[in-house]
Amino acid sequence: MKTQLLIIAAGTLLAVASCKTDSDTPATPTGTTPPTSGTTTTSTSPVETNPPNSTYSPAFSGQTRVAGVRTTTPFTSTVLTSTLASPWGIASLPDGRFLITEKAGTMRLVTASGQVSAPLSGIPAVNSSGQGGLLGLCVDPAFTTNRMVYWSFSERGATGSLLAVAKGRLSTNETALEGVTVIYRATPAYTGVNQYGSRVIFDRTGNLIVSSGDRSDPGIRVQAQALNSAVGKIVRITTDGVAAPGNPFAGQADARPELYSIGHRNQHGLAIHPVTGDLWEGELGPRGGDEINRIQPGANYGWPIITYGIDYSGQRLGDGIQQRAGMEQPVYYWDPVVSPSGMTFYTSNRIPEWQNNLFIGALSGMHIVRLVIEANRVVGEERLLASEGQRFRDITQGPDGALYAITDAGRLYRIDRR
Repeated sequence: MKTQLLIIAAGTLLAVASCKTDSDTPATPTGTTPPTSGTTTTSTSPVETNPPNSTYSPAFSGQTRVAGVRTTTPFTSTVLTSTLASPWGIASLPDGRFLITEKAGTMRLVTASGQVSAPLSGIPAVNSSGQGGLLGLCVDPAFTTNRMVYWSFSERGATGSLLAVAKGRLSTNETALEGVTVIYRATPAYTGVNQYGSRVIFDRTGNLIVSSGDRSDPGIRVQAQALNSAVGKIVRITTDGVAAPGNPFAGQADARPELYSIGHRNQHGLAIHPVTGDLWEGELGPRGGDEINRIQPGANYGWPIITYGIDYSGQRLGDGIQQRAGMEQPVYYWDPVVSPSGMTFYTSNRIPEWQNNLFIGALSGMHIVRLVIEANRVVGEERLLASEGQRFRDITQGPDGALYAITDAGRLYRIDRR
């Protein structure tokens, strides 16, 4: 077991430069205002020092390259295991163990000390080509009594592959998932193998929120704007896979009733704010334009019409615009990218200055992002565990109040107060 002691010292307060806005839409996000984090952290210059890919200007001050912060509480990171095979999703169990998906199609139980089980049987086959595989997962809020697990995966079909959601019961002997049923498919299928999303979480009404990616290619990603397609959307469904009651597009002609928001690219992060109950989302941009969004029902988040990124070729995407009336601005974006993946809000009192902060695994950034959020705006950013050189794929909080993160290299980290 490898233990890394991280004791972060205080930094120096520097001013944050304000940014120009030429928006024809409201410049600041609106909605319920959460409380502040309640603990002072030391502000520094922005953590990003590399030049952006584009010359685009943010819509409002603090939308990108906000002031850095440094944790003042000493904390440790411990590698519990490094034997996982390309883990993709992690979910905490009430007894302190974890369920972890592996990209190739296996799911395992892992103890808080790092003991890894044999693969659970009963998992449907996945198409693990490209960015496909066994993806996000969550456990039922009533798991202690019903033992139900929900997960998303790329399913191969006759006309291509698609994002699917399944459910099953963890067997009493904990060797299998029983009664497995595919409850939802994000049609249409497509022959490409990239950008499925996808995370699965419960909202506070007991329904499932699922992120469905745009499938990458120009010919299909335009469906992120189409109400008759599940591509490039966030959907809200019941545990039986049908549209949840109260969805914003219910009853609208030519609109799928399961849609909750539209205009998304490749959403690897979903989390519910612990105080307000708001849904927050992270999605990967192209070259630049990674986003953090506060999701409003029925809202359009603009992809691929507006973006703060450019195409991989270096050319502008579409008309090269970042704002349009009727399309939402991201709360925060990165250029160059950090490739935000799984994310969670911290609710523990183990490190008080982290309370209600958003923690995000960064893939190309190879660190864990800490965002301090006040009044639905990002007011501070920190990079954690950057010296580990790991692509952080997902992160969750355990029942013990510690953070647990998985990496593409197969590691499971525990992060907690020293």
